[in-house]
Amino acid sequence: MQHRYDVLVIGAGGAGLMAALYAAKGNVSVACISKLYPTRSHTGAAQGGIGAALGNVAEDHWEWHMFDTVKGGDYLADQDAAEVFSKDIIDAVYELEHMGLPFSRTPEGKIAQRKFGGHTREFGKAAVERSCYAKDRTGHMILQTLYQQNVKEGTMFFNEFHVTDLLIEDGRCRGVVAYELATGETHTFHAKAVILAAGGYGRIFKITSNALTLTGDLMSIYYRKGLPLEDMEFYQFHPTGLAKLGILVTEGIRGEGGILRNVDGERFMERYAPTIKDLAPRDIVSRSIISEIREGRGVGRDGDAVNIDLTHLPREVIEGKLAEITDLARTYLGMDPVKDLVPVQPTAHYAMGGIPTDLNGLCLSDGNGGSIEGLYAAGEQACVSLHGANRLGTNSLGDLVVFGRRAGIYAAQYARQVEFPDLPDDPQSGTKDLFDGLKNGSGKENPALIRKEMQESMMNNVGIFRNGPDMEAQVEIIRELKARYQDVNVGDTSLRYNSELIEVMELGFMLDCAEAMTASALNRTESRGAHDRADYHTRDDINWLKHTMAYKDLDRPGNVQIGYKDVALKGFTRAFEPKARVY
Repeated sequence: MQHRYDVLVIGAGGAGLMAALYAAKGNVSVACISKLYPTRSHTGAAQGGIGAALGNVAEDHWEWHMFDTVKGGDYLADQDAAEVFSKDIIDAVYELEHMGLPFSRTPEGKIAQRKFGGHTREFGKAAVERSCYAKDRTGHMILQTLYQQNVKEGTMFFNEFHVTDLLIEDGRCRGVVAYELATGETHTFHAKAVILAAGGYGRIFKITSNALTLTGDLMSIYYRKGLPLEDMEFYQFHPTGLAKLGILVTEGIRGEGGILRNVDGERFMERYAPTIKDLAPRDIVSRSIISEIREGRGVGRDGDAVNIDLTHLPREVIEGKLAEITDLARTYLGMDPVKDLVPVQPTAHYAMGGIPTDLNGLCLSDGNGGSIEGLYAAGEQACVSLHGANRLGTNSLGDLVVFGRRAGIYAAQYARQVEFPDLPDDPQSGTKDLFDGLKNGSGKENPALIRKEMQESMMNNVGIFRNGPDMEAQVEIIRELKARYQDVNVGDTSLRYNSELIEVMELGFMLDCAEAMTASALNRTESRGAHDRADYHTRDDINWLKHTMAYKDLDRPGNVQIGYKDVALKGFTRAFEPKARVY
């Protein structure tokens, strides 16, 4: 089976749909490949809002948003990316509104905005209302809106297709190979430009807010070709997931006035962040919660959670603005936030690192400006380094629409200027080798046990708090698990809906991501943002103000080569420099 499109988008979440929409507006043929039906994509789990300095509730400016983004990223964010983002997101939000996204409204009819962790006015003086929201279903509304717009523009969708290979030859991407779940057939997609937007890899952890499909497939495929993954050591744990389950409890719950309390009923964030308390950046809140738990002030049977208290808020706020999380707490925990304290704990939430790109989404092949012609990436899959060492809340949805749009525009522009490249002689050979390896293993090893050991060990050794000995041990654990993975096999020989084949393949992708992440974290001998080491407890700007580039060692399996890329320490507007004082 062979298909041909000018622009091919992999992934149908917010970034993929935005990229596909703007590519389609560029007068080229566009197809979108997705593991899922598009409106089931993981962007739908984003509850709290999309940050933009609209100033609808209180005075706000893009410069303040840029400052918070750079500061929240612990100064590892590329400041040119932060400036482009902070300006573009304002227009992007209004554009979503004009597409029909049903934002919540102020009494005057403007887009409603609320406070959110890490967002401030006047460069850190106090919290500011910047998060634009649709109750607590903002991501879901973005998905619905963008999917409808893509249908209108004629984007072709291939749902329940799993990409198994990127066709890169002589520094140019020529298309992809994908497995169709419904038939078991393998398809070749020939394209002038390819945009990768397939999301993150949170399923490498035991407790995560990520959907089952977020297994880092395209990151692994990129990595297996000897290409770099950037800043993989920086993984954000959201401070509030439903206890034991990891289901996201939006930061908007604290923006509306929710209070974190320990077993003694104390509002403990007053001790850790006296100025903005429960609205501190996510890394600070997550570490504060874990500190409370470690010091014996946790709640629950195992003392491994804290409570979020909404009982002082009006019922109409809880059931109106926070309807989804209220329903989740009632359904999964049997607790009613109107009258009960709800137990929460940090949950693996968001990858700051990924496939390196420039500001237009073009994928980079090294830390010196080299690139892969015709290959773009956006969203959590990509690392334009907007988020640095720790993503600011609401900037994930903003990242999707701003850099998804840029990738779509520039991919279409490129596709209009070039002819279709030649396909490799046997484009499906890599996929055949992959499937043969999975089907012909000895079967001595159980993939479910390997996955469980990976998830538990990553949570324990490369989680919120880290240290050298634990991560050195984790390097060996991942090496051993990858060796054992060679002895699994797929017992299901059927073609149609072979979910066993998919799950085993995804496990291999996750092991690659875990390998790159662990090696990158062990190599960075400092604490910065979401990367907190007990043995190197301070930030070291002299030696570590640089991005990590992790390469798979193609000659020595199990080893990772580390390179670096400079941090962009200035934006584009000179007038911004004296105000922010961040350089």
